[in-house]
Amino acid sequence: MMNRRNRFLAACEQEPVDRPPAWLMRQAGRYLPEYRELKERYTFNELVKTPELATEVTLLPFRRFDFDAAIIFSDILVIPDALGQPYHFRKGGGIVMDFTLNNPNDIDSLDASDIPQKLAYVGQALTSVKNELQDNRALLGFGGSPWTLATYMLEGGSSKNFAKVKACAFQSPKAFEALMEKLTSALIAYFHMQIDAGVDALQIFDSWASICPGTHYWDLSLKWIKTIIDALPNDIPVILFAKGMSHHIPQLLETGANVLSLDWTVKLHQIRQQFPGNYALQGNLDPTLLNTTPQVVRQETETLLTQMESQPGYIFNLGHGILPQAKIENVETLIQTIHDYSPAYA
Repeated sequence: MMNRRNRFLAACEQEPVDRPPAWLMRQAGRYLPEYRELKERYTFNELVKTPELATEVTLLPFRRFDFDAAIIFSDILVIPDALGQPYHFRKGGGIVMDFTLNNPNDIDSLDASDIPQKLAYVGQALTSVKNELQDNRALLGFGGSPWTLATYMLEGGSSKNFAKVKACAFQSPKAFEALMEKLTSALIAYFHMQIDAGVDALQIFDSWASICPGTHYWDLSLKWIKTIIDALPNDIPVILFAKGMSHHIPQLLETGANVLSLDWTVKLHQIRQQFPGNYALQGNLDPTLLNTTPQVVRQETETLLTQMESQPGYIFNLGHGILPQAKIENVETLIQTIHDYSPAYA
């Protein structure tokens, strides 16, 4: 029987496995009482920037659930922070950058040098988690896409209409290009550092892809993701999650991503039929179902597994991050249902 790490990597390469591997986006979070206890003692940034704490939070889910892969506890906004634009969280929720990029001079002041040194705390946490997993489970690193990071940096934090990032892209294309070049360079260095620290795969989160005008999606976002993937070793699988953009699958595949992670608004087996090719699929259970009952979770999980059972290149996941309201017994049911499942091709 495959160990969990090999099962995950085989699925990324579309090789047959004895069952689909599983991990969950936002795997460690507020649905875990152990995490809430830590949050009473430390700020989010302290958890992210202290390697020992980031290691502990990453491993919390494994003390309860039998996942096949761990994703490092961190945040996509460590990149703006390393460039010189820190961030914090509002008391009532939402992200606030310490200042907003309002003009080309603000962008010029960002420093994309020495990213591995500035983010060494992430590398240290990755190394520590890798030692704990002992090659029995896969370890995932991640980062935000340049476009998604730019939305926070140009909007000054969370936004309702994203007017500033779009205004910059269309009215100040040189400034926007300069920002995207710095972000792309920083992410390439960051991902290489994660690879050196032992990650088995990387996930790129283009979480705000859907607010990008469709006719400009390639130029404003995907071409930068392609530049990043092209700069990475071929033997490290790259998972691309672009929320709300399943109608752009041909372009998503042009980035060179090995795995497409799709949200819950599409049927994965139909996507495979419409767009056959050498890539794996990840997803896509609606995360709100984990707020319901074990019976609902079991039924919907079995339905998704049955629909995908003829697809060896499949990784079970949610269609977005797990919610704070998720119930522990539902996550247990989810994982047990996957472990009990035997696909037709096994």
